[in-house]
Amino acid sequence: MEKNIIAHSYKIDVGKRRTLSGHNSLLIFFTGLSGSGKSTLANALEQRLYQDDVKTYVLDGDNVRKGINSDLTFKPEDRSENLRRIAEVSKLFIDAGVVTLAAFVAPYEKDREFIKQTVRPDNYIEVFVNTSLEVCEQRDVKGLYAKARKGEIKNMTGISAPYEAPKNPDVEVSNEYGIEESIDIIYNKIKNQIRLKNE
Repeated sequence: MEKNIIAHSYKIDVGKRRTLSGHNSLLIFFTGLSGSGKSTLANALEQRLYQDDVKTYVLDGDNVRKGINSDLTFKPEDRSENLRRIAEVSKLFIDAGVVTLAAFVAPYEKDREFIKQTVRPDNYIEVFVNTSLEVCEQRDVKGLYAKARKGEIKNMTGISAPYEAPKNPDVEVSNEYGIEESIDIIYNKIKNQIRLKNE
C-alpha cells in the first residue's frame, strides 16, 4: 500500500507561511506530572504570544483524548500512540506556520525524543514543569491521585506508572515560581526562536 502513497508537492511551503504569519513556527512541549501546571502555563504563554500577534494553537492532553485519541487507553503502548499522533499533528501545525503549544504528561523519554525528531530538533522546545508529586497530590484538581491511591485508576503516572524526568530540558520551571515568573522564564527563552531568521 505504501508504494502507492506519493506525497504531493505544493507551491506554498512552510517558509512562505511563516513569512505570511510574520514569525517562526515551532512546538513548545510542556511535560510534567498530572497537576503540575502544564495546561495553566500553556494557556498563560499563549495569551502572552497572542499579545505579540503570534499565531498559536494549544494541544492539551485531556482535550485531545476526547477527540482524535478517544480510542486510546493509558496503557504504555497507548500512551506512546497518543504521543505519536500528537507529534504528527504538531508537525502539520508547524508546517502551517503556527506556534504550537502542547501540554502532555509524556512520561517516557523515548516518546518525547520521538516527538522531537518528528518535528525536527530545531522546531522543538521542551519545557519541564518540575512540580513535586507531593504538591501535585495536594492540588489533585481532577481527583486522579486519590483514585489511584485507592486502586481505582491503573497506570497512574507517579503512583503506579513511572515518570522519566527530562535530563536536559530547554526550560525548567517549578512550583517555587508563580505563574507570571514562570511565563517570563519561558518567554525569554523562546522569544528569539519565534522571530524569523531574516529579521
